[in-house]
Order: sequence, then C-alpha cells, then structure tokens
Amino acid sequence: MNKKSSPAAPLDAIIIGTGFGGLGMAIQLDRQGISNFVLLEKAADIGGTWRDNHYPGSGCDVPSHLYSYSFEPRTNWPHKFARQGEIHAYIRHCADKYHLRQRIRLNCEVREARFDADSGCWQVTTASGETLQARNLIAACGQLNRPLLPKIDGLDSFAGPAFHSAEWQHDVDLKGKRVAVIGTGASAIQFVPQIVPKVAHLDLYQRNAAWVLPKDDREYSGTRQRWLGRLPVLHQLDRLWQYLTHEVRALGFVHFPALVKYSEKNALAHLRRHISDPAKQAALTPDYPLGCKRILISNNYYPALNQPHVDILTDGIEKVVPEGVVTRDGTLHPADVLIYGTGFAATEFLAPIRITGLDGRELNETWRDGAEAYKGISVAGFPNLYVLYGPNTNLGHNSIIYMLESQFRYVISCIKAVRNRGLRYLDLQPDVQTRYNQQVQKDASGTVWAQGCQSWYLTADGKQTVNWPGFTFTYRHMTRKPTWSDYVQVR
Repeated sequence: MNKKSSPAAPLDAIIIGTGFGGLGMAIQLDRQGISNFVLLEKAADIGGTWRDNHYPGSGCDVPSHLYSYSFEPRTNWPHKFARQGEIHAYIRHCADKYHLRQRIRLNCEVREARFDADSGCWQVTTASGETLQARNLIAACGQLNRPLLPKIDGLDSFAGPAFHSAEWQHDVDLKGKRVAVIGTGASAIQFVPQIVPKVAHLDLYQRNAAWVLPKDDREYSGTRQRWLGRLPVLHQLDRLWQYLTHEVRALGFVHFPALVKYSEKNALAHLRRHISDPAKQAALTPDYPLGCKRILISNNYYPALNQPHVDILTDGIEKVVPEGVVTRDGTLHPADVLIYGTGFAATEFLAPIRITGLDGRELNETWRDGAEAYKGISVAGFPNLYVLYGPNTNLGHNSIIYMLESQFRYVISCIKAVRNRGLRYLDLQPDVQTRYNQQVQKDASGTVWAQGCQSWYLTADGKQTVNWPGFTFTYRHMTRKPTWSDYVQVR
C-alpha cells in the first residue's frame, strides 16, 4: 500500500543525490542557516559515481588535493591520484562530520517532481508513493550516473556473465577465462590492466583509439603528509599549483586547439614506447585531434595491451551470440565473460525523473533537442529548480569540484532571495536562457571538442551539451552573484 504524506510546512529544499554535488550543497545550506532539507538517494549508500564505480583499478584522473572540497581539505591522501575507495571514504567522512546522515533517505528513488505555482513549492514523489513538498528542488544527479549499454543485436543472448563496469560483478572469477571487453574509454583503461594478468585471453573491441598520456602518479610519503597537516599553507599552495597547472590546459582545449600538438607527440611516444607490435600500434593510433574526445592518462594500459594473449579488434561488432561476439567480417570470437566499458548516458540530464514545471511543461520534452540551462543551473519555466553539474559545466581540463562550489554559492543566493523578499518563486526569463546558450554554443564551436569526432560530449545531433567552453575562473566570476533582472520574481 502506498504511503502518502503532506507536511504542514514545506521543506526549504529537497536535494536529489548524495555525491559531491548533493553533499556539498547540503553542507553549505546548513552553514547559511538553511537547514530544513532532506537528501534523497536511490541507492543503499551515499557517494554517487564513487559508490558505483568500484571496478578493479577505479580511480580519479584529477589530483586528490584538487578533487576535494576547499572547505574540507584532506592532507593525508596516500596517492597523488586518489583511488575509488579513498574518495568514497572521504565522501562518507564529510557526511559524518557535517551531521548529514539523519537527513539522508537511502533507497529513496525520485520518480516525479511537479511544481505548484500557487504555493510556489515542488511536489516530489518517490518510488514508494510518498510525496514530499519543498520550496526549492536541487538536482545533484550528476552526468555519469546511468550506465549506457551498446546498441548491438543479441546482447541478451550471451550465455555467460555480462555486466557494465559500473555494475561490476566481483563474484565472477575471471581467472583462466576468455573475456570480451567492449569499449576503450576512461573505465576500460583502468580495469583492463587489472584483469589482463588473470584471463586466458582478452578481446578488446575498440571503435576509436583513445589518446593516452603518461600518468604522473605516485604515493605521498608519510613525511609529506605530516608536513602538509602541520602547515596548512603548504597544502593550500599545492592545491593552487595543481589548479593553475590544470587551468592552463584550457588554452589548448578552448582557445588555441593547435597547442595540443605537443601533447600529441608525447602521447604517440608513450604508445611507441610500450607497444611493440606494429599492427597494435596502428590500431591504437587515434585519427582525430587530441582532446576531441576525453583524454586518458595511464601508465599500465599500453603494457597490458602489449601482451600476446590480448587482441584489439576494430572491425566492428555485428552481433552477440551465446558463444561470444561476431564481428562484421563474420568471425565468431568465443568468450566466457562479457564486460561493457561503454560509459554513461551523459547527455540525458535528470532522466528518467519526470519533472514538470509551469503550465504542465515537462523538462524531458523541453530538452528534446539537447539540454540547456542558464549558467548550467536554472531552466526557464521551472522555478526554484537548480541543477548542479548541469548542461555545459563538465570539464576537460580541471576539477569539477571547483565548478560545483561556484554553483553552491549561486544557488544559495537565489534561495535566500526568495525567502528574504517574500517571494513564491524565481523563474528565469526565457530570452536570457536563449541568449546565454547561443553564446555557449558559439564558444563551443571553436573548441577542440568540435573538431569532427563523435564523443559523449555531444548529442546524437552534434549539439555540445556537456563541457564548459572556457576557463573555470571565468565561470566562478559569472556565478559570483545572480543578476536579478534575469529572473521573474513572483510574490
């Protein structure tokens, strides 16, 4: 029997998601005295992508001192690039330290959110049938939360274990097995080297070769960790240095794509250094500019692929059959286990949640030609809805945590304005959103991501809805405070 509740007084906010975005937003709301909120999490634990992606070798490609909250520094990261378990532990630590656990509802999936103009509140319905009411709805679902399976005939017919890297089945023993891996993106580049020593044979199905650079990874010594802990200024300087060295990469990605040629030479040298087979070298050499797709960093990917029991297959997949994978040349490649390293539905923001704004407008329909939001946060016709890590706020060169912290400040300013001015809601002016996104698409058209390759940065129609086409400090300046004339203020 469905439960239904309608609290006498609405919550200040409902936050969907408990990754870096949702927890960071909750901490900052609390600090500003906006404490009547809940966080709704569909899974049985917090952590977002760092809860889900527990495959072998999972880790971050942004330095740990940078990939953490500025207001909650950790000086004893054991590695320059943190591993999945270390990041997940950090997220849990933050939830505990800032007393969020009692306001988190686990196993609570949001099915629908509907805005009521008369009350100025969002009515949020969960999978159990419960209805919650809040003045503000903050979507912190992230962009990489829905595993994407390839559209290949016969996927369901495979006789052996088959799973996506974000749903890794640790109980499947790969020792001595013939394993087929479909996909060569950021997840595959991490788990493939971990499983190659175990398997009898590995077939790696590659659609496009990735650009791979060496990873400047290392352990942080206990002495270094102690000094960083004793002298916080050293940690702050290290974080600033990491930020600046990553930020300068935007010059090549966004403003002067020709600058990436130097990195291309380094990547090709890295390839030749570790791959001895000329045929494999040819298969692993990208045919598009570096940066057009996500750049990968790894020290052990190429050495793993150089092993004689690893084959790189580039002919394309015709179908999957119970015995394995059939390529387009008609060859059957036997497999005992099938692993998908095929990424996520990154351009389908907030799906499959049904979100309805003013006049019955549905967000999925509004975004049918590609998601867009003002500053990646506000959407016209959907008052008091704030999207964290929304359209065109992903990065190819720096830490998303920096972008999220910029958004926290902006959202809090909007929530305070509604409360302090006695408003029912703020609704973005449609023409403001249109002008903003026209400029974003214009800026994106000159970036390295628009150099002709197909990637998860783009919709099927080629619209760039994922990445921020600029410097992160420009985005922070842009979101330092709302321009109130951008919004209709309704009492």
